[in-house]
Amino acid sequence: MKELKLTASIANIPQVTGFVEGELEALGCPMKTQMQIDVAVDEVFTNIASYAYGSGQGDATVRFEADKENGMVSITFMDTGHPFNPLKQKDPDVTAPADKRPIGGLGIFLVKKTMDQVEYKYEDGMNKLTIRKKLNA
Repeated sequence: MKELKLTASIANIPQVTGFVEGELEALGCPMKTQMQIDVAVDEVFTNIASYAYGSGQGDATVRFEADKENGMVSITFMDTGHPFNPLKQKDPDVTAPADKRPIGGLGIFLVKKTMDQVEYKYEDGMNKLTIRKKLNA
C-alpha cells in the first residue's frame, strides 16, 4: 500500500495521476486499463478538488493498493470535506441529446461503467471512495 497526501486542488491532478500511473506501470498494467483508470482518477480527484470543501480548501489522500494474487488494484480517495456519496446520484440519461441533459453526473457515471467496483463510505469524519479494476480485464 502506498499513499499520497496533498491539497485537494485542481493544480494537483497531474501529481495524483503521475502517482497512480507510476504504480500501474510498475505492475505491468496494460495501456487500455491504465487509460481507463487514469480517467477515473482524474474525475474523482477533480470532484474532490471542486466540491468537497466548498469555497474553502482541504487535503485529500490517495491510497493505492495492489492485490497481485487476484490481479486487482484498489485506489481509495479520502477527504474530510462535506459528506457526499456520489454513487447515490441518479445516472444521467445518456440517450437524451447533450443539450437537453442537466449538467453534472456524467463523470461519476463513466467511473461506474469503466471500473469493476466502486464503493463509497463515510467513516471517521471522512469521505472514502474506492475504485477497483482488474489489470487484465
